Amino acid sequence: MKLVVGISGASGAPYARRLLDFLAADGVRHGVEVDLVFTRTGRQIWRQEIGDEPRYPFPSWDDQDFTAPFASGSALYDAMVVVPCSAGALARIAHGVSIDLVGRAADVMLKERRRLVLVLRETPLSLVHARAITQVLEAGAEVLPASPSFYSAPATVDALVDTVVGRVLDRLGLPNDLMKRWEGSAPRAQGPVEEP
Repeated sequence: MKLVVGISGASGAPYARRLLDFLAADGVRHGVEVDLVFTRTGRQIWRQEIGDEPRYPFPSWDDQDFTAPFASGSALYDAMVVVPCSAGALARIAHGVSIDLVGRAADVMLKERRRLVLVLRETPLSLVHARAITQVLEAGAEVLPASPSFYSAPATVDALVDTVVGRVLDRLGLPNDLMKRWEGSAPRAQGPVEEP
């Protein structure tokens, strides 16, 4: 799989870091090639929330470098994740406004009917946001709000982050055990049920 990871200017850099950590450790084993691009504000927020400049073994592209291979559909990238995805980035993607490489790459994913996962980090949502979400869904994107789950009783912030990133990896079809899977609340029956 050829994957683009875009990081836009919304709070939520820990989600991006966890996804990139997983891909750096397990991506090769799953046959994933990663290209990375930050928007300008995505990089600023990374510094604010994480601190250090990210260092990953992936090609990293400037947000204005439209010579990146994934800026064209002929490069045959399979999927893209924007994590976190700001409401502004989602709205620009919904309307095909490619002012940066993240927007252009997302536009390519939509026009080529490739998988596009937008990890929206915004609350509360306005009607403007809801309409943009509807528009990107109708265009073929998947919107995965950064909404952690609690049924696995996560004990740390990292465990909460994993509940979102695990779902992102699920959407990409990448096996992972970042979170405990829901198995229902009733105990499973053991063996065949005997009739009275």
